[in-house]
Amino acid sequence: MPLTDTTVRTAKAKDKQYKLSDSAGLYLLVQPNGKKYWRLKYYFAGKEKLLSIGVYPVISLSEAREQCLLAKKQLGNNIDPSEYKKGQKLKNSVNTENSFKSIAIEWHNNQKQRWTERHAIYVLRRIKADVFPILASRQINEIKAPELLAVLRLIETRGAIDIAHRVLQTCGQIFRYAIATGRAERDISTDLRGALKTRKKENYSRLDTKELPDFFTKLEEYDGELQTKLALKFLLLTFVRTGELRGARWEEIDFEKKEWRIPANRMKMRELHIVPLSTQSLEVLKELRIINSHREHLFPNRNKPMTFISENTLLYAIYRMGYHLRATVHGFRATASTILNEHGFKPDLIERQLAHSERNKVRASYNHAQYLPERREMMQWWGNYLDQIRSNKTF
Repeated sequence: MPLTDTTVRTAKAKDKQYKLSDSAGLYLLVQPNGKKYWRLKYYFAGKEKLLSIGVYPVISLSEAREQCLLAKKQLGNNIDPSEYKKGQKLKNSVNTENSFKSIAIEWHNNQKQRWTERHAIYVLRRIKADVFPILASRQINEIKAPELLAVLRLIETRGAIDIAHRVLQTCGQIFRYAIATGRAERDISTDLRGALKTRKKENYSRLDTKELPDFFTKLEEYDGELQTKLALKFLLLTFVRTGELRGARWEEIDFEKKEWRIPANRMKMRELHIVPLSTQSLEVLKELRIINSHREHLFPNRNKPMTFISENTLLYAIYRMGYHLRATVHGFRATASTILNEHGFKPDLIERQLAHSERNKVRASYNHAQYLPERREMMQWWGNYLDQIRSNKTF
């Protein structure tokens, strides 16, 4: 006699498992712990076999009968329902492994060891927010360039032009990783070159040579905290990234070797970076040591002494000096790079001192001390140059 919803619902557990038969080989298996499972007994190639349909009440009686009917149709087409189910499960597993989300997470896990923690978090947050909502479940080898462009257009509509370009770059790296691991055939991001909007380049983000004397005068007249003034001087002399300067610790400074060794975990590309210290840089440090030598950081946060100053501290100081929309703290790097190039220093020396990532694998194999003697000379030249261009003004 076929089962009813009431019979299935009220079936009680017993000391041993038992079956409640429905029809066409379908039955409900009731376990001693009270759990209930749908099973289908059938014959294929002359052998008795069993198909697991699901758990009650997740799978209702009517749904179990539908699954039973589907299995009978498969048998009629000489398809083994159990083997078909295993094949579908394997296919779904492969599809999940080859999804954009799965490969992106795998790529990120492989790359994050090379990055700072902050950068790794930023990259993952960006693809989760902007790419996953649309492309997460898509098979990476099936994604077309117009689909990726649609994702980037959504970013552009909120005015985030720079982020759209960074997302395109990140997606390109993910596609190339998929190619390398045999799960994609080509990098579709290359089809979108020139397709995105571009932001008009601002020319006031860095100081020109002719603007430096006036900047030095205003820096000497700056009436804010001495620590902030010294930070700006040290930044000009070393042209490191703002985050590298703000997080500087006294333990990183070697006065005898005249070096500042920034550890890999604080560098953008997670490689130890050596900054040769000119006599001018050492003078700034000696003055700074008088007020901050008892602190862990060279530039501690006054409100939270165990941490360091914020980026806004330096930016607002520049604004107070009258350089709002005329210069940025990061622009000091571009200023130094331009002047050093104009005065004939080798591009390799400058790029190494700027700690830019090396794209050429052979050249990237050099260690952090690459060109160190030449860089010492260059950094001392830079300190002397700044002395001269200040027109004999004290620094």
